[in-house]
Amino acid sequence: MSVDPGNRKLLRLEVRNAETPIERKPPWIKTTLRTGPEYKELKALVRREGLHTVCEEAGCPNIYECWEDREATFLIGGEQCTRRCDFCQIDTGKPAELDRDEPRRVAESVQAMGLRYSTVTGVARDDLPDGGAWLYAETVRQIKALNPNTGVELLAPDFNAIPEQLLEVFESRPEVFAHNVETVPRIFKRIRPAFRYQRSLDVITAARDFGLVTKSNLILGMGETPEEVREALVDLHGAGCDIVTITQYLRPSLRHHPVERWVRPEEFVEHAAYAEGIGFNGVLAGPLVRSSYRAGRLYAEAARIRAASAS
Repeated sequence: MSVDPGNRKLLRLEVRNAETPIERKPPWIKTTLRTGPEYKELKALVRREGLHTVCEEAGCPNIYECWEDREATFLIGGEQCTRRCDFCQIDTGKPAELDRDEPRRVAESVQAMGLRYSTVTGVARDDLPDGGAWLYAETVRQIKALNPNTGVELLAPDFNAIPEQLLEVFESRPEVFAHNVETVPRIFKRIRPAFRYQRSLDVITAARDFGLVTKSNLILGMGETPEEVREALVDLHGAGCDIVTITQYLRPSLRHHPVERWVRPEEFVEHAAYAEGIGFNGVLAGPLVRSSYRAGRLYAEAARIRAASAS
């Protein structure tokens, strides 16, 4: 029997994935260490106060730039997800009991770090009657109550597109509602078996119809073709998505989906130009871009364009 480091029996898919060695990264997959005064101050504060951010715990390559801009990302809902995506490093299993004090602690962390813009993401909580909608909404409400000048971006699961659950989340009014489709229709079921491509588009449309700025992400290198990427961009824009990020898949471990290809920087430039050409208000694409990278700047640009087009 094969087990992972957490002593969970590996799925057959994970055993098959593990037959492919970890891929050697190309020379353009690298980042430069740049530590300015804002980053150093935040790092010291996080250590001193015992705060937790996705930025540090996931080893994000963009932490230096984001912290210099006073932006950070927080993970809510626990350490285990009720769904399994073949690219995601978060463990799948039965989550711990809902921590109803978590929204307050996240809000206080945002305040302690003096953030200008905060991104909140989390695990799917299909074990809860409301799918975790209260937790996501309450975290936004608490951040806004304690930090009225801080922007909040919410990167949420699909809540199975249940209208009542979506409405609770939408009514918390984050500056940006993000829901990531991550990949293209042809390989979607294999990569994200507990999600549905059209359902994800429907969630984005519902957020747009509510009046929120919307955002999504595509991860390249999992078996898609450049043409399929462009088709997915058309689908996202048609669903009402304002902002899109396009990223390179980096395999977290042997049990995760192998990297099918390393997308050259020039292809990212082409996809970004295409996305801008079909009307997205904010676009970032690159090998080391992540969905929360430069989130505050992207929101400001998208909001400006949206306001100008509405006037």
